[in-house]
Amino acid sequence: MKVISLKYCLFIIAAVLAGTSTYAQNGVNKYIRKGNALYEKQQYSDAEANYKKALEQNGQSAISSYNLGNSLYQQKRYDDARAQYANSLKVDGKPDIKSNADYNIGNTYMEAKKWEESIKSYKQALKINPADEDARYNLAYAQTMLKKQQNDGGGNDKNKDKNKDKNKDQKDKNKDQDKNKDQQNKDQNKDNKDNKDNKDKNKDQQNKDKNKDQEEKQKPEPMPSKMNKQEAERLLQALAQEEKKLQDKAKKVKGQPVPVEKDW
Repeated sequence: MKVISLKYCLFIIAAVLAGTSTYAQNGVNKYIRKGNALYEKQQYSDAEANYKKALEQNGQSAISSYNLGNSLYQQKRYDDARAQYANSLKVDGKPDIKSNADYNIGNTYMEAKKWEESIKSYKQALKINPADEDARYNLAYAQTMLKKQQNDGGGNDKNKDKNKDKNKDQKDKNKDQDKNKDQQNKDQNKDNKDNKDNKDKNKDQQNKDKNKDQEEKQKPEPMPSKMNKQEAERLLQALAQEEKKLQDKAKKVKGQPVPVEKDW
């Protein structure tokens, strides 16, 4: 289904608004006609400039706002175009201008894929002009796209929730696995520490035993006795006799008179 494009018919002023001077009217007409000529040549930016000058002459010109909206639409400036169409609706204009403005507002929403807003605008255009087949066609298209969007959105939400639950389960599963892994690592570290402590204790004990054996080996052993009791007594007696001899000898030396020289 292809969307009907912009209603690009360009209006010109056929009558003077109440209270508008002939000079002002001529100025507005001049810029609108020039803008329309440029628009037909697809010089949309230059056409835009002339429609703006027309609005400077008469800011209440529904035709100037509508044609300006068309030039902005052709430049894909859809938000700005919508604002100008809305301005044309605020002015008491002809029904065909109002109908076309609502239709084109629907198109700007269509470009943004805002289906509900575009449906509302097309319905408004059909209220003013029930014979507008383009508006009826675009209305059906927008309704179809809205229904598709709602169906796709609902399915996506369900899938999103399903994926969310699946991700949550996987996350919980991973969390439990990490928790078990941490506990296993803790237990393994504890076992390794206990084994290390036991090994260190055994090593310390072995070192102590080894050092004790080494000390025992290095400890001086008592010299074995070479004399028995009788031999010791004889030795003592001999020593005693020798000491007595020395004492007697000393006495003799001590008591010996000192000789004097002869007196001749």
